Amino acid sequence: MKKSILSDLEIIKRGSHELLVETELESKLISGNPLRVKAGFDPTAPDLHLGHTVLLNKLRQLQDMGHHILFLIGDFTGMIGDPSGKNSTRPPLTREQVAANAQSYTTQVFKILRQEQTEVVFNSTWMDKLNAADLIKLAATHTVARMLERDDFDKRYRNNQAIAIHEFLYPLIQGYDSVALKADLELGGTDQKFNLLMGRELQRHFGQPQQCILMMPLLEGLDGVNKMSKSLNNYVGITESPKEIFGKLMSVSDQLMWRYLELLSFESLPTIRTWREEVENGRNPRDIKVKLAQEIVARFHSQQAAEEALADFEARFRHGALPDDIPEKIIPTTDGEIPLVQLLKQTGLTASTSEALRMIEQGAVKLDGEKVEDKSTKIKRGESVVIQVGKRKFAKAIIQ
Repeated sequence: MKKSILSDLEIIKRGSHELLVETELESKLISGNPLRVKAGFDPTAPDLHLGHTVLLNKLRQLQDMGHHILFLIGDFTGMIGDPSGKNSTRPPLTREQVAANAQSYTTQVFKILRQEQTEVVFNSTWMDKLNAADLIKLAATHTVARMLERDDFDKRYRNNQAIAIHEFLYPLIQGYDSVALKADLELGGTDQKFNLLMGRELQRHFGQPQQCILMMPLLEGLDGVNKMSKSLNNYVGITESPKEIFGKLMSVSDQLMWRYLELLSFESLPTIRTWREEVENGRNPRDIKVKLAQEIVARFHSQQAAEEALADFEARFRHGALPDDIPEKIIPTTDGEIPLVQLLKQTGLTASTSEALRMIEQGAVKLDGEKVEDKSTKIKRGESVVIQVGKRKFAKAIIQ
């Protein structure tokens, strides 16, 4: 196999969870023809965070190799509602909601993808042309038993929870999208495996070469434990301000930093390996976090914004006054948030909540470099904050 093919495969597999089938993908790459790479997005949540960009980053890498990107807006399937990972029927969207969300998607994704090299397609283009008889023929390609092999359907069936008939159509339609687009490779999250395999099966049924499948992992949020999610408040939104993006990324743990570099950075693998070696030999990992934070801010704002965010961060922490060995503590909460006064006690920064209140009143408490004035301040689950009391007491708290 040519060295260039091996190099391309390494980039394609970078950070991925599973590639099916690698030997088939090798053959497609050896042919020299640009791959038709499909990734589908149901426009149900138009405000993207870094977790959503894991797939987009991989599309950009494939785009840089010269492959043809098919960015599929599932405006037809969006009106069904993807049941993946759900334990109940998801309410369908109206065409108006789908259209509005699709517009928001296309505005945001071109911060990563090259617009002139991306073909945006809508599955209503071909699905609206299918009549009732066509849909019945499509449904006839699979059995109910096959559909119940899907983990979420199986669990709901065993728990006597409702499964609407139209939900069985979702994986069939997603699979048929691959037929309509003649996809060579489809990308999706690990929770999409059943639907992705459906594309291979339907392509074979319709006499087409079968697509390969590249599954990407679900990105951990700032807490390093749960999937990045707005509901858990452990996310970094791509439309947030440069200061917010920079500060949030600087708050991640040293271990999580490497995960983010693998899945979010466009730095080469050899460069990241060199950084790892340097950190193992004593380099401050904060230097690497700065590089990551600046890269992400520059991608979604500008290089100037990245420089200004760094300057602001350094100013807030007094140009390196933040110690290198801040103790990190995971603080559980059952209420979804924790009062700062309790957090100060649990991290050992104060001996009691009364002392915590007194220190806040004296203006001696800072959160991420900002002085706290409100004694009722609460920290939400999923947040990661650096707390300072006085000049010399520091702790990093991850709220779970």
